[in-house]
Amino acid sequence: MASPSLSLKFSRSTPSPLFSLSNSSFSLLPLHLGRCLSPTQSLANSTFSLFGSPSVHNPRRRASWSQSWRSLKRFRCEAAQAGFFTKLGRLLKEKAKSDVEKLFSGFSKTRDNLAVIDELLLYWNLADTDRVLDELEEALLVSDFGPKISIKIVESLREEILAGKLKSGDEIKSALKRYVLELLTSKANKSDLQLGFRRPAVIMVVGVNGGGKTTSLGKLAHRLKNEGIKVLMAAGDTFRAAASDQLEVWAERTGSEIVVGEGEKVKAASVLSQAVKRGKQEGFDVVLCDTSGRLHTNYSLMEELSACKRAISKLIPGAPNEVLLVLDGTTGLNMLPQAREFNEVVGITGLILTKLDGSARGGCVASVVDELGIPVKFVGVGEGVEDLQPFDAEAFVNAIFS
Repeated sequence: MASPSLSLKFSRSTPSPLFSLSNSSFSLLPLHLGRCLSPTQSLANSTFSLFGSPSVHNPRRRASWSQSWRSLKRFRCEAAQAGFFTKLGRLLKEKAKSDVEKLFSGFSKTRDNLAVIDELLLYWNLADTDRVLDELEEALLVSDFGPKISIKIVESLREEILAGKLKSGDEIKSALKRYVLELLTSKANKSDLQLGFRRPAVIMVVGVNGGGKTTSLGKLAHRLKNEGIKVLMAAGDTFRAAASDQLEVWAERTGSEIVVGEGEKVKAASVLSQAVKRGKQEGFDVVLCDTSGRLHTNYSLMEELSACKRAISKLIPGAPNEVLLVLDGTTGLNMLPQAREFNEVVGITGLILTKLDGSARGGCVASVVDELGIPVKFVGVGEGVEDLQPFDAEAFVNAIFS
């Protein structure tokens, strides 16, 4: 019996064949998943078929091969897009690390509150342990770390001091920073954007009135556009009269496209649906969906938010990829009830904490992560367009404990 012949053509960018022939069977090997390749195939006078059945001349076998090849192409393309979005999230975070000065200056008021810790530890000795730790706990509470976290940190420090593990003020401060860092990373360690594996990725931004929601969305668009991302905005805030105008200004400022609802009684879900459809049709990378500000206690408006999310998921399974809740950092621990309600209704995937530059309550960052287990994705540390910073736990700890 003659052995089957196989002729394949590969593009120059293909580092190795996609197919292997073994025991007269034809198998597909998903190699180099980061690229979307489409090599051509020539099947010459052979009697092999997909996954071992003999006869490629059979029309059904040809259809099966064609379907399998299309499935492989789709899988490879989705893998490539997944790599693209993963790299984007990491790139934003890496750039934040290189711009730590903004984060450092943004938390100056919180840092001033916590400066008393340096004074307490400067001349620390074992006999003063109880007094020093009591005052340290008070400093944490004033900065809105919250009673639960503050007591937990102080008691952990007390145990290590009494066990002889911490013998100087510098060692106590290092342990303090380590505890806060572990708290931020153990419960919510995915602080970079999780944008899935298919275009367009959809980010839905929600929050109460006056928290800085639309402004945060505009600044996020600016960051994405700087990385060469094709951004489409959706003006889903259909209640506030000036909301669409404000977002249109941001769209022009950042060079983004925008979808705005027509008519006075247009529904937010309809606007977001139009935007996602356009995003799919025109090949946008990211669709940023603004929504109306609402009190977390208003049941009907919270239900509308849920309807918006359902409308998006009907068009793209698994979307929105991120539901970001914008919280006003100046409210401190008062933001926790808001976060709980929004999370219950739409499933919050990340937080944007704004106005932290004007507040001495930066400890609320640790409190909200500890209470909810939801990662902080961005922090607002100023009014400038560059002042929405991707959150980095280590940089944050270093910024508040100078």
